[in-house]
Amino acid sequence: MNTASLNMNYEPEIIVDTESLSREDWLSYRKLGIGGSDVAAIMGISPFATIRDLYNDKVGIEPAIMEEESNWVAKEVGNRLENLVAEIFSKKTGLTVFPVRKMFRHPLYPFMISDVDFFILFPDGSYGILECKTCNYNAKVKWEDGAIPDNYVLQVRHYLSVMNMDRAYIACLYGNNEQEYVIRQIERDVMEEKEIIAQEEYFWKEYVEKRIAPPFSGKPDLILASIRKYGGYADQMLPEMEISALNAVDLEKYLKLSEEKSQLEKRKKEIEAMQREISVPFVEQMGASCKAVLSDGISRYKITYNPTRRTQVGKEAMEKLKIQHPDIYEEYTKTTESRTFRVKKEAA
Repeated sequence: MNTASLNMNYEPEIIVDTESLSREDWLSYRKLGIGGSDVAAIMGISPFATIRDLYNDKVGIEPAIMEEESNWVAKEVGNRLENLVAEIFSKKTGLTVFPVRKMFRHPLYPFMISDVDFFILFPDGSYGILECKTCNYNAKVKWEDGAIPDNYVLQVRHYLSVMNMDRAYIACLYGNNEQEYVIRQIERDVMEEKEIIAQEEYFWKEYVEKRIAPPFSGKPDLILASIRKYGGYADQMLPEMEISALNAVDLEKYLKLSEEKSQLEKRKKEIEAMQREISVPFVEQMGASCKAVLSDGISRYKITYNPTRRTQVGKEAMEKLKIQHPDIYEEYTKTTESRTFRVKKEAA
C-alpha cells in the first residue's frame, strides 16, 4: 500500500463526548462536517438521499413538506440491535470490542467527522473499527459472495481516514440467530481514500462554505422526492410558466418512451386477458378451494387461487364522518400529494 501521498502521522481530534448528548444536540454537531454515512450522497450512490438533501441539511435548510420518515422503523431496529451485532462479532471472532462515545474530527481535513459504532482491540495491540449493520432477510443478497453494499464501503473508508486506522470490519445481522450473520473485512486503501477526501473537500468548500446548492445527482426517484419535499405542495392557481434553457429533444425522447410504454401496456393487457381465459375451467372446477394440483404423468402443477381481502371505509361514509365528526376525521385521516408529469405535443 502506497502511503507516501498522504500524511499518515496524525491522531484524530475529539469534538464532543456524545454519551449524554440529546439527539437534537447530536444532530447539531453533525452539521459541523461530513460524517461517514454522508459520503454516499456526495458520490451520488446513496439509497436514501441526494447530494442536495445533504447540502440542505448541512446549511440548515428545512423541508417545506415535513413527512414521517418512511424507513424510521428499520433505523430504530438498527440502533437497538447495534450492541447485539457487536456481541455476536466478538463471540465469533474472539476479538475485544468496545464503544467510545465521542465524535472525532480529522486534524488535516477538519470537515471530516466520525461517530464510530465500536472499536476493536487486536491481539497485537493495534486498533480497528467495527461498523454494525442490520437488514431484512430479503436484503441478504447484497452481501452474497463476499460483497458489501457500496455505500457502507464508503462509510468505513471515511472512518478509517479520520481515525488513522488500517483495518475495519462490517458485521450485518439479517435474521434472528447468529448463523444469519455476515462479517466483512476492509483494509485501508490510500488511493481510494484520496478520491473520497477530494470529493468531500470539494463538496464542503465549493458548496457548503459558499452556500451554493450543488446540482442534483443520484437516483431519479430520490431527486424527484427531494424537489417535492423542499419545493412544497403544488399550487394550481399559479399561471403557466415559460421554460427556457432546457432541451426540447429530451421531451421528444420522453414522448417516444411514453408511446413505447403504451404499446407494452396494451400487450400486457392482451396477455392478461388470454391468461384469464385459460384459467376459467380451472377456477370453475376449484369452486371455493384455494389450492389444487394437476398431474399429466410428466409434470405436476400446483395451482393457487388465493383471496385478497381489504377492508376500507367507503367514500359516502367518509363524507358523513367529515360532516358529523370533523375532529375524528382530522385525527385519523391524512392528506398526501403525488404529482404526475405528462407531456403533450402541439403545433407552435
